[in-house]
Amino acid sequence: MPHVLIVDDEPNTRAALAEIIADEGFTTAVAGDLREARIQIVRQAPDVVLTDLKLPDGTGMDLFKELEPGIPVEVILITGHASVESAVDALRLGAADYLVKPINMQRLKAILDRIPRSGDLKAEIGSLRGELRRYGRFGRMLGNSAAMQQFYDQINKVAPTEATVLLIGESGTGKELAAQTVHELSLRRKRPFLAVNCGAISPNLIESEMFGHERGSFTGAERQHKGYFERSNGGTLFLDEITEMPIELQVKLLRVLETGLFMRVGTNQEIESDVRIVAATNRNPMEAVAEGKLREDLYHRLNVFPLQLPPLRDRGKDSELLAQSFLDDLNAQHGTTKTFAPEMLANLSAHSWPGNVRELKNYVQRAFIMADEGLISPFAAPMQLATSKAPAETIITIPVGMSLAEADRQLIFATLEQCAGVKKHAAEVLGISLKTLYNRLEEYSASDALDE
Repeated sequence: MPHVLIVDDEPNTRAALAEIIADEGFTTAVAGDLREARIQIVRQAPDVVLTDLKLPDGTGMDLFKELEPGIPVEVILITGHASVESAVDALRLGAADYLVKPINMQRLKAILDRIPRSGDLKAEIGSLRGELRRYGRFGRMLGNSAAMQQFYDQINKVAPTEATVLLIGESGTGKELAAQTVHELSLRRKRPFLAVNCGAISPNLIESEMFGHERGSFTGAERQHKGYFERSNGGTLFLDEITEMPIELQVKLLRVLETGLFMRVGTNQEIESDVRIVAATNRNPMEAVAEGKLREDLYHRLNVFPLQLPPLRDRGKDSELLAQSFLDDLNAQHGTTKTFAPEMLANLSAHSWPGNVRELKNYVQRAFIMADEGLISPFAAPMQLATSKAPAETIITIPVGMSLAEADRQLIFATLEQCAGVKKHAAEVLGISLKTLYNRLEEYSASDALDE
């Protein structure tokens, strides 16, 4: 059975924890300070160390730093409310989780339930680091470049912990796949993974979608609805485009992250939810904070372990590897055996792919459909994208005294023109959601109608 070492200077706390943990199928040992803890570790190497942050002869962090790096030990810190920042620092260093006093026993049991019973998670990650990575695969991700290998190493470190992850990268780089990989290599992998695009939900409905609502809480609420936090209990919730979440809801999200408690719309009853958050943005988060799009306190709470996804243009030959994978999938779906001509692969590598992996996947599908023969050449789909040369820039002049609203309007229309009217591409270039772009265009249309 897995062995747990409990380190706390309060005898009653040690005894209560030992009883509960033993009932969960673990053997236990107890210690009142660092000196006793070191003796217990020598007697029997623990699988889990549950330690108070403040001890008579030091801190739980001291014990955490002394543990042998090669020994697979899960460290869970116990902390008071005033020391939550220290616990977050511990998560960055690799601690599995932390508990706030007074200890919520239901949350403790949920944490223990995620502890591997036979090193299966370690073996799974070891396999990914070995043979699968030689073929460029890591979980759901694909890529052999140095940039991606470094990214895999970071996922490998953070996935088994409970640390909140902030994925930062351009549109189309695969942030949701990265979030799924973090989930599937974590102790929560057998629990739900839910993804929500914060920029694609109406501001009037997003609170209900996140936290749920009671029947009759607002017009149209004909039945009780469980939100994302409730449905992903025990698992991982992926919040994409976090900077598009309304500021007033960011306050409530921060409270959930700090307390693990939320309320459905239309009730005052608190619901507990054990959810790991993986957030993502295609914007510079510090710029979003400066612009008032992201609360600074929420940013620091999400930014426990930031991960930067490399754009496809910085991934060398990965474009060929990805294109071949997309083609293999299409051949399997349609029962064909189409292949890329050598000059086609050269063109794929030469392009800068401003839309990243998403753009590449769409192009491969288009070329597959257009190719009549078994060989897919650049002529299958006209390749303005055979070169990495950027389109000519459009320059707009903003005179001193022009209102910010009018400058914003001119920039949006100029970007649309440069993107040949493709709104999705224009939204990506502007760094806003597609929904936001549509809202702005509707505002401009209504304004023009009033002026006529």
